[in-house]
Amino acid sequence: MSAEGHKFFPGDEASPQQVFELADEYCRAAKQLRESASPKRPLSCAPFRLAAIHAVELYFNAFLRMRGVSSSTLRGMKHDLTSRRVEADGKGLKLKKKTAEHLDMMSKTREYLVMRYGPELTVAVPPLNRTEATLTEVAHKVSEHFKTKA
Repeated sequence: MSAEGHKFFPGDEASPQQVFELADEYCRAAKQLRESASPKRPLSCAPFRLAAIHAVELYFNAFLRMRGVSSSTLRGMKHDLTSRRVEADGKGLKLKKKTAEHLDMMSKTREYLVMRYGPELTVAVPPLNRTEATLTEVAHKVSEHFKTKA
């Protein structure tokens, strides 16, 4: 996008708090979508998974922005949750080993793209409760950092 000949990206001027609040909204949406997801119908789980993954990415972005990481650096990470997790870990966000492994697996298998564009691949994803647990932990840990900042 550009305005008056200058390139800009949505979210560049957003505060870490605003990004955190947006993450909370996606988290709430994911929880509502979870209610209609059925493991017996893998495609019904895709909206929940996509919203959950996006919420996790936004929580990482909010935390990293709060710790001084630029928007352009975050954009350079694309949708790579491993890059965000490693950067966040180095800046004090400590996650359980199982959560870190799940985030890395989601990046490796490109789950974000599978949920958006690959209906034929939705059967080969981890159980819904693992995605729920990852979302819950990331949301909680990032929330704790925002509470201590306030």
